[in-house]
Amino acid sequence: MNKKNVGARGGNRIRYGLVFFAFFLLAGEVNILHGAESSPNGREYPPHSTAAFKAAGSYEDALQIWKTSEDINRWIADTFSYDMKRALQLSETQRAKDEKLFIYDPYAFFETKSGMCVDLSRFALETLRRIDPACNPKYLMIEFDPKEIEGNVLRLHWLVSFRRDGKIYFFADSNRPGHIAGPYNNVQVFMNDYEQYRGRKIVAFRELDSYRKQQRTPARKRQAQEKKP
Repeated sequence: MNKKNVGARGGNRIRYGLVFFAFFLLAGEVNILHGAESSPNGREYPPHSTAAFKAAGSYEDALQIWKTSEDINRWIADTFSYDMKRALQLSETQRAKDEKLFIYDPYAFFETKSGMCVDLSRFALETLRRIDPACNPKYLMIEFDPKEIEGNVLRLHWLVSFRRDGKIYFFADSNRPGHIAGPYNNVQVFMNDYEQYRGRKIVAFRELDSYRKQQRTPARKRQAQEKKP
């Protein structure tokens, strides 16, 4: 066997190896994307078990120990787990069937340490309002293009915004718990970044004082109220 044939066979082995390696990476990427598709608002990163946070034995203790959004955020990073089953139970489809479905209050959430996006945002917002009301926390409700999982329509996603030194920050995101985004000059700039990060079209967004569905006042009744001295 001459050296030319040996070299050709060696080159073929290298090429076959590279093709196999590329196929392996592609297959892995498809699996990752499939996993993200099946949980559109769930945790992207694993728990940060090394994150330092101010431990509290109860929610009442936490209200005495925590002072800032960073304290809340570190606890979320270390303890929160996304509950996909609950997310489907509270999907737009299921809530249309049963309006009695509820969102965890902060005490219940502190004990369970799991839930969906609006559970997490309620916990963060109500806690922040109690320990640092001057930062003016609000819900940020994001409406994505609808996505269907197991026959359930998922459209809305919830975060928390707060102000500091004239800038806006965002946290309590079930998709990346433990992350504080900011500073931003306004919400629209953050939305542009977030749409690109999530890879989903954002149809609308609003900052709200409550996660509860707002009841619309009929136009005539509203006009009558506005005319009252």
